[in-house]
Amino acid sequence: MATLDPDIQSALQRGVVIPACPLALDAQRKWNERRQRALLRYYLDAGAGGIAIGVHTTQFAIRDPQHGLYRPLLRFASAEMATCPRPVIRVAGVCGGTKQALAEAAFARECGYHAGLLNLSALAAVGEDEFVEHCRRVAEVLPVFGFYLNPAIGGRLLPFSFWRQFAEIERVVAIKIAPFNRYQTLDVVRAVVEAGRDDIALYTGNDDNIVADLITPFRFESEGHSVERRIVGGLLGQWAVGTRAAVGLLDECHRVTAGESPSDALLLSKLLRDNVALTDINAALFDAAHDFAGCIPGVHEVLRRQGLLEGVWCLDPRQTLSPGQAEEIDRVMRVYAEWFDGDFVRENLDRWLTP
Repeated sequence: MATLDPDIQSALQRGVVIPACPLALDAQRKWNERRQRALLRYYLDAGAGGIAIGVHTTQFAIRDPQHGLYRPLLRFASAEMATCPRPVIRVAGVCGGTKQALAEAAFARECGYHAGLLNLSALAAVGEDEFVEHCRRVAEVLPVFGFYLNPAIGGRLLPFSFWRQFAEIERVVAIKIAPFNRYQTLDVVRAVVEAGRDDIALYTGNDDNIVADLITPFRFESEGHSVERRIVGGLLGQWAVGTRAAVGLLDECHRVTAGESPSDALLLSKLLRDNVALTDINAALFDAAHDFAGCIPGVHEVLRRQGLLEGVWCLDPRQTLSPGQAEEIDRVMRVYAEWFDGDFVRENLDRWLTP
């Protein structure tokens, strides 16, 4: 039922790595186009199948009038993605009340984005039917990438009944499942199964359970038949670092779920160990010890150490690393060095930074 370019639809359904792109700033907290371009080039050369811009990791404050970065940033990122010789899924963050969301969706469509990642946190007080109608109206403008956002960073608890109605919206093309909660994750998958929507691609955003999401068969009953669905890819702030390693990880997950590996049991055991490593990394980067207060600066800090960003600056000066977070990042970058693309970034950084 969804309407996308066939190559984009195929890639989305197959499952790809979609990093949520950070915002590159200078020491005056002004947008740094050179560093922003380097980040985008890194993701594309690392093999990312898409890039999400204007989302939580990009900082919602880009929309504030004093910054006015939403539109120039979306134009800039779309133009850079258009230089890639392979299909790249362009995902734009869409936020706010219905009027704002419709305007953002229309602008993203004009810039060539394929889908809008629909953040519903601005509608926390409305009823379920109004919630669904908001989503339906946005989908009339731009295909929708649904988003179950972790309540700890501004999301709202959304019952199964909402997701069941949401899955009926024709131009919903994917859902990012990121409540960090297994019960709520099951609500989304079961709703999509019961709606009979095998064209809605399921993506993980559950930073505490990335690999398990990608290798788990979700089986539910629909109209008297057993239906199995899988989460096929990820749209993640964590994949804004170590993107090339994430591409390799997703390939391994796909091989296991397809049964193509000659040693599936050994690979499955490795992937379960990887799941623990990625969760440990995420706890440091996203600052789980302080309820995710330092999640954006944590990602910035890794990119700063690698030379892709000049600093950890955010638009809001109050957004900084939490006490002890830098030390935790020290630890995970030392213990899990293979997940951070260190050699790959060093070999290509000068080229990415060249205008």
